[in-house]
Amino acid sequence: MEGLILKYGSSSKIVRVAFIAALYTVLTIILAPISYGPVQFRLSEVLVLFAFIDPMYIIGLTIGCLLSNIFGGVGLLDIIFGTLATFLSVSAISITAKYIKSNMISLTVASIWPTIFNSIIVGWVISTTSNLPLVLTMLQVGIGEFVVVSVVGIPVFKLISDKYKNKLALE
Repeated sequence: MEGLILKYGSSSKIVRVAFIAALYTVLTIILAPISYGPVQFRLSEVLVLFAFIDPMYIIGLTIGCLLSNIFGGVGLLDIIFGTLATFLSVSAISITAKYIKSNMISLTVASIWPTIFNSIIVGWVISTTSNLPLVLTMLQVGIGEFVVVSVVGIPVFKLISDKYKNKLALE
């Protein structure tokens, strides 16, 4: 633990990252009927926008997705590739926040990354494991992801980030 604290600066950072991982996992599992499958509205995906604030959240979000896919996903492909899709999404969100300076434009662009990565990668996983048409599963996952992250997620994220502006950054 001491090595982690030295590397990342404080135990409060580690606790916040762990909290995000746990919250993502719990939300996904509690809402399992809508979190898994060809038509999914994984409400925990709203949390991926935290990577917009601080790249340290990438760790917690990726771990949360990994645990969610272990406990309720569609097997090894989902554990590996579903987690990869989340890692790529949150990394792209963080990079977008760094390079596009207009806050609302960058947040809107950032919110599209999970739709792109999850529709392609998770759509393929579901198609492969469920023997459903690839284009159909990609569209279903993409629509669910867009609704959760862009339509619902942006307003929720703005509300949270406006209220707790200085308390969310881990730096």
